[in-house]
This record gives sequence, C-alpha cells and structure tokens, in this order.
Amino acid sequence: MTQDPIATALHAFSTCDISDALLKLNQPHGGFLADLTLWSPKRQEGPTKVVGSAYTVKYVRHTKNSKTTESGHYIDSIPPGSVVFVSAPPNIVNAVYGGLMSNRAKVAGAVGTVVDGRIRDLNEHRELDYPVFARNVGTASPYEVVHVSEINVPVRLQSTEQEAIINPGDYLVGDLNGVVCLPRHLAEKVLALMGPQVEADRLIALDIQQGKSFLEASKEHRSVP
Repeated sequence: MTQDPIATALHAFSTCDISDALLKLNQPHGGFLADLTLWSPKRQEGPTKVVGSAYTVKYVRHTKNSKTTESGHYIDSIPPGSVVFVSAPPNIVNAVYGGLMSNRAKVAGAVGTVVDGRIRDLNEHRELDYPVFARNVGTASPYEVVHVSEINVPVRLQSTEQEAIINPGDYLVGDLNGVVCLPRHLAEKVLALMGPQVEADRLIALDIQQGKSFLEASKEHRSVP
C-alpha cells in the first residue's frame, strides 16, 4: 500500500491543531464534527488516532422510492488507508455498524470507522483493537428500518448544532478530542499553518511555566490571541 504523504504528515498533529488551522482559513467550526466520540479500542482513553481519506456510506430509511446500492456490500470495496464514514438518518434507534464490519474493514486496510449513528458488538471492535468513533451504542441490527442507498457520495452530519458535509476523499482525523473533517483541497494549507502554530503554543506553555501570564506569553508568540 502506497502511503499518503499528507495523511502521514497529519499524524504529527492533534484534531485541535487541525481545527485551529481550519478556523484561520474560515472553515466553519474548524471542521469539528459534533458528538462523535471514541468507543473502541477503549472508551475515550488511550493514544488512539486515526487519519485517512473518507470512504462514505449513506443509509436511508426504507420507503417505496428509496434506492439501494448496486449488488455487493460496501464493506468489500473499502480502499486501503481509508476512514469509513457511515451516515445514518436521524432518530434511528437501530445500530448501523457491527463487529463483522470492523473485521472486514481491518482486513481491507481501513484505519478506522466513524459512525454518525449507533454501533453494536462493542466487545468485538475492542478485541480487534480497531478504532471506532460513533454517536452511541445499541443492540438491534439496521435491516428492519434502513438500508444503504449510496457509497462515496457527500453526506450531511446529523446534528442540530451545525451544518457539515463530509465529502469522499476529505481527510478524517479522530482522537480523544473528537473527529475533524479536513477538506482535501485545504490539506496542504493546513499543514503549512500548523507547524508554526504548534511551536508558538509550545513556547507559550514554557513561558507560563516560568511565571508569565497567558496574555503576556500569547502576545509574544502569537499573532492573534
């Protein structure tokens, strides 16, 4: 598998670093995707970080007119190095992602999964040591209420707090702080901003530890507070 140099470079930075850079580029909410938190391999604990290109999966409610994907299962076409992003309709109690999906995703070379909805089989994901971010957990499979309608299409985050679109190929970065969507066309600009930004924060922290006020240290090392 050929390593994506941008994904490799992004590993050196936190989701907060990426959000700070995206805010400087006027990206709403710094790319943050609300309420998607780490459930596996541990619940909001440890050094887990995922970085990869978004492979999007869109679930919709069953209706007479809702279309389905082509024959086959989305989980069998994941490109290596991807972060699987599963989008569920709002107010779905059923889980839309389970242990068998993580088994297949890991074998395919995916680096993690983000579920905008519920997951199940939590112990299976953890036994695989496979990173999964989600809104919540559940027990019921999705088949009675929803089905996959499309893959690798833009999907909208189910949130009442923000408007956010995840496009196929955008960089998804997840850690203990949450999940950030970095638009692919902004990735190089973000990387260029983050090096000086992180160094400034390091110098500010050193000055604070030596007795300076936050404001004083910030004025010295940052162009803006």
